[in-house]
Amino acid sequence: MAFTCATGKHRRPSRVMRTTTNAVGVAALTTTGVIGALTTPAFAAGDPVQQTGLMQAVTLGDSVAQKIDAQAAAQRQAAEQKTAEQAARVRAAVKAAQEREAKERAAREAERRRLNAYVAPISHSYVSTGYKTGGSLWSSGTHTGIDFHAGTGTPVHAVGSGTVVETGWGGAYGNQIVIKMNDGTYTQYGHLSSIGVSVGETVTPGRQIGLSGATGNVTGPHLHFEARTSPEYGSDIDPVAYLRSHGVNV
Repeated sequence: MAFTCATGKHRRPSRVMRTTTNAVGVAALTTTGVIGALTTPAFAAGDPVQQTGLMQAVTLGDSVAQKIDAQAAAQRQAAEQKTAEQAARVRAAVKAAQEREAKERAAREAERRRLNAYVAPISHSYVSTGYKTGGSLWSSGTHTGIDFHAGTGTPVHAVGSGTVVETGWGGAYGNQIVIKMNDGTYTQYGHLSSIGVSVGETVTPGRQIGLSGATGNVTGPHLHFEARTSPEYGSDIDPVAYLRSHGVNV
């Protein structure tokens, strides 16, 4: 019984059929030695790999990779340098702040020492009449302070920090200034030719407060200086011991 194909377009061979056909063709070529004839001379030519595009692709890839690595290394180096520069700036700022703080602390300490220091009321002078010296010159019978040798118009200084509590005429003391010191004691400056401060004014060590003179009960120009426990007459204490206890050499 014979079979005939239907008329019309033939169907395209299936994938299985195409694969099978290709496989048969390859097998046939192998059997006849055609592949061997084609491939053997290619390997015998010396260095066939260089003749292909494979090595060029590999070489190009290595070059790009090297460039990328170099760029990455440069970026890392730049980032590390930037970090190092930032760290250096921070260290410099911290050091500057520390130095500034140290200078400010030293300045505050120096100012504290200056305000707590004491000086002689007359510079480059000496005591011409001592404390408790007896005689008819004093109403109490003895000297209630000490006299510093000084001509009229010699600058008179506050011996320490304090507040002026009295100025003006003081009877036998002539023109006088009384200062309440920061330690609670009082100092008095008498026989002045000029007064340069007012009540309520604060003074610091060495501040000029007036000029020496010969006002009041005196035999000549000088500065009468007293140290007291109160602003009143009669509360006097040894002024030499007082000044020396505060570091003044008299």
